[in-house]
Amino acid sequence: MKRRSALALVGQVSLASLFTLAAAGCGFKLRGNQNFAFSTIEITPNPGGAVAGELRRSFGGAVRVLGPDEPPAEAQVVVDILQEQREKTVVGVNSSGQVREFQLRIRVNFRVRGRDGKELLPETEIVQRRDISFNESAVLAKEAEEALLYRDMQSDIVQQLRRRLAVVSYAASP
Repeated sequence: MKRRSALALVGQVSLASLFTLAAAGCGFKLRGNQNFAFSTIEITPNPGGAVAGELRRSFGGAVRVLGPDEPPAEAQVVVDILQEQREKTVVGVNSSGQVREFQLRIRVNFRVRGRDGKELLPETEIVQRRDISFNESAVLAKEAEEALLYRDMQSDIVQQLRRRLAVVSYAASP
């Protein structure tokens, strides 16, 4: 009996080693910290939007985010959040016409400019979608789930924005 469990253990270790080698061989690596070609950034928010605030917080100490009281001329890069829109559409109904499923969407339009006004990234739209089932007997729980899904989509959009900003090459101008 002990011999069988020892063989099973050896098989499991071999399988895990093989998987690790295969993952390393295909070029897989964990995403590390993002390096930005700029050290200061200004984020102009869309009124009533929450993406700009989360983007501002996401930089931490990696990049200095200029506040509203600082001169915008200090910013090497300016991110303009042009539009942020939340949508909720019906995608499924039951046989009696009652809503059974919604699709939640967040659309964010933005552009990235240099200090001199030169466009580094043209106007771009990022869209996130999530489907959510609906049950009228659990309205409060579904409202909480909807809020959670919106926060999740917002975080995904901020991460996509950061990845796009990481590839922006900033040519320092005098």
